[in-house]
Amino acid sequence: MTIRELTNMQDAEGGLRTLTVVRQERSLGAARDLEFGLGLLAQAKTGRIGPTLRLYRPKPTVAFGQRDARLPGFEAAAEACRVHGFEPLVRKAGGRAAAYHEGTLVVDHVEPHTDAIAGSKGRFGFFGELLAEALRSAGVQAAVGEIPGEYCPGEFSVHGTGTGDARHQVKLIGTAQRVVAGGWLFSSVIVVENSAPIRSVLTDSYEALGLDWDPSTAGAVDDLVPGLDVKAIEGAVLATYAAHASLQYAEFGSYAGFESVKA
Repeated sequence: MTIRELTNMQDAEGGLRTLTVVRQERSLGAARDLEFGLGLLAQAKTGRIGPTLRLYRPKPTVAFGQRDARLPGFEAAAEACRVHGFEPLVRKAGGRAAAYHEGTLVVDHVEPHTDAIAGSKGRFGFFGELLAEALRSAGVQAAVGEIPGEYCPGEFSVHGTGTGDARHQVKLIGTAQRVVAGGWLFSSVIVVENSAPIRSVLTDSYEALGLDWDPSTAGAVDDLVPGLDVKAIEGAVLATYAAHASLQYAEFGSYAGFESVKA
C-alpha cells in the first residue's frame, strides 16, 4: 500500500486533515512526559482539543510493557536501568521494553474519533510508512517491518539499512498506540543520535528479564547517516506531515496541566 493510498484511507476515517503542532522544548521528566500524552488523549476524546501533534526530546527512560512488569526479573531490570541513568517506567500500551533519551524524538499524535478501535491496525501501517518516508527524505534507507532479533519487536517497526552493507539493519522507530472510547493516541520514538547508551541499557535490562534479542539491531539514524541530528529529523517529520495535512502551530504553554487529566 502506498503512502497516498494510506492517506486516503486515513482521511476516510476522519484522520489527517488539520493538525495542531505543539513543540515541547523541555522534558517534564520521564513520568510526566508519559502522563502528558494520556492527558492530551483525555482532552481529545471529550472534544476539548482537535487533532494534535506533540514533539519532544525525552529524559533517559526505559518504558517497559505490562508483560515485562509481571516477569520475575523485572525489579532487577528496573535497577539495571537506574545504574545506566535511565528511569524505568511501565507504560499502558503493549510491547516489550524500549529505551530512549535526549537523542531521540518522540512524536505523539492524538485525535478524537467516534470509532477509534476500528482503524487501530491501519494506523500502525499508516504511521509506520509516513515516518519511514520522513527518514527517506532525510537520506536514510528506511523501510517498515520487523527485523530479526530487534528489541520490542513489532510488525510495523521502522528500520534502516547501512549504505555499505545491505545486511546491516537497525531498528530506528518503535510505535505504540492507546485507544479509548472517543479517541486515540499514537506514539512514535525515533532514535536519532547516540545509540550506545540505549544499546547498553537494553542489553542489561533484557538479560535481567530473561528475554532474547540481538543488540546489533539497536541503532540510531546518525549511525547510518553521520551528521543527521534531532532537529533535522524533526524538520523531515513535519515536512512529511505537511504533504498530507494542514499544519497549524500552538505554544506548549497553552496545554499546561494536561498531564493531570486521565484518559
